[in-house]
Amino acid sequence: MTGSHRPIRTRPEGCPAPPSRMYDTALLDLDGVVYAGGEAVVHAVESLAAAREAGMRLAYVTNNAARTPLTVAGHLTRLGVPAEPEEVVTSAQAVARMIAEELPAGSRVLCVGGEGLRVALRERGLEPVESADDAPAAVVQGYGGPEMPWGRLAEAAIAVGRGLPWFASNGDLTIPSGRGIAPGNGAAVEVVRIATRWMRPAPEPRTAGKPLPPMHRETILRTGAERPLVVGDRLDTDIEGAYAGGVDSLLVLTGVTDAAQLLAAPPEHRPTYVAADLRALHREQPEVEELRDGGRSGFLCGGWAASAEGGVLRLEGRGDDPLDGLRALCAAAWTHAGEGVCDLPGVDEVRAVLGL
Repeated sequence: MTGSHRPIRTRPEGCPAPPSRMYDTALLDLDGVVYAGGEAVVHAVESLAAAREAGMRLAYVTNNAARTPLTVAGHLTRLGVPAEPEEVVTSAQAVARMIAEELPAGSRVLCVGGEGLRVALRERGLEPVESADDAPAAVVQGYGGPEMPWGRLAEAAIAVGRGLPWFASNGDLTIPSGRGIAPGNGAAVEVVRIATRWMRPAPEPRTAGKPLPPMHRETILRTGAERPLVVGDRLDTDIEGAYAGGVDSLLVLTGVTDAAQLLAAPPEHRPTYVAADLRALHREQPEVEELRDGGRSGFLCGGWAASAEGGVLRLEGRGDDPLDGLRALCAAAWTHAGEGVCDLPGVDEVRAVLGL
């Protein structure tokens, strides 16, 4: 099933049992979900252990192409989340498969990225090279870390300017870090795009990472998941990728997405479930109920009542969990927006009430 055939989501769904018992595999994003700035996100270690103990398989799916699965698994294990390299799926692996399906084995590829991208290319029988003058048959860009030299981008621009096929592991403009939001691979891709805009037609990279189908395909091929749950912190990669793949999703608010962005989400960015953090994997998700009381309409969740009456988002009541208030608000905002986005005033006011 593709996203274009999915019904419009107008509210987060309830879940009568913990997701760890409803889904066979959690497809977990890393940055902003499991760790941030190299350190474990609060509640992540114990929550993942509880999910695994309940019988849920864990797979770590990341758009970050800089590190190898072996390195990522080692990092997770040191954080207290035991992981094997086979449980890690990267956008480097997805883009390497794309390239290998188009080029003969042994083809040279100008690799502008980190070790994770070079290893993924070699695993597909391709030879990474460093210069546009090394006779490459294609160009691929992946996140290379904050130390990536400017000259690497120059090599990519020169090669793309010569008409070579252009690939990118992912298009994320930003990535979360322990110190704030930093430029991602998409920002580096933009540099090459600007440097080659003189070409007609202007070149455009073929991209593999979330939310695009090649990444979902790579994940399913490597995990064998039959009832997967995508878990992420970004609407435009994790949640949209789940929507495009026709699978359910859980948004956790430990990364880049805030309440205002969630309330304004278009259909492809609306998660199945919303939660504060990974503890949601072993907790039931509350139901959002529609309220119809005389001339009033709205949505109820956990003691909170939300509506979009009078052209303003409103939140009333007082529940034990502010996330229940956010879930009710999502239902009101998304129902009002339909296939569009909610731009009603009142978001700042209700965020203050919820403390989000």
